[in-house]
Amino acid sequence: MLVLILGVLLWSAAHLFKRIAPAKRADMGDKAKGPVALGVIAGVVLMVIGYRMAEGAMFWGRHPATVGINNLLNLFAIYLFAASGMKTWITSKIRHPQLTAIKTWALAHILVNGDVPSFVLFGGLLAWAVVEVILINKQAKPAKATGPFPVGKEIGTVVGTVIVFGLIAWAHYWFGYPAFG
Repeated sequence: MLVLILGVLLWSAAHLFKRIAPAKRADMGDKAKGPVALGVIAGVVLMVIGYRMAEGAMFWGRHPATVGINNLLNLFAIYLFAASGMKTWITSKIRHPQLTAIKTWALAHILVNGDVPSFVLFGGLLAWAVVEVILINKQAKPAKATGPFPVGKEIGTVVGTVIVFGLIAWAHYWFGYPAFG
């Protein structure tokens, strides 16, 4: 479990560095990109290894209803993440679409995985995303996207979302985590 916790902490620290120490990050300029990227990659590696080897109490298991809700929430999370890059209509309504996507994704995974390692991984990433939003809002008021929002972008975002969701579901099956049952 320690490896998993270290991975979540390293991921969070690398991402929060700019928010917690903005002067230090600004002083480093482009030289900070390498160490931050290395911290993020190392955090992901530790999270994957730690999650695969972690054991803990199971509070609830998979259920057809929670699997369905999980998939719908994940579809929405992927849409939000894609929409943030495409600046679609929903980005004019949601202040932090990428971080909202992470929070939605994390909640969906906690819903379907009721074990302690999942609470640590997905709960830790959920907590990071909440802290990140709070710190961003304290430092600057984020701008929302403004229109016009071309229909082609909206359709492209939906199509891309479905394709990426399919690829993620396939990867889950490949790694032994059935996404649909």
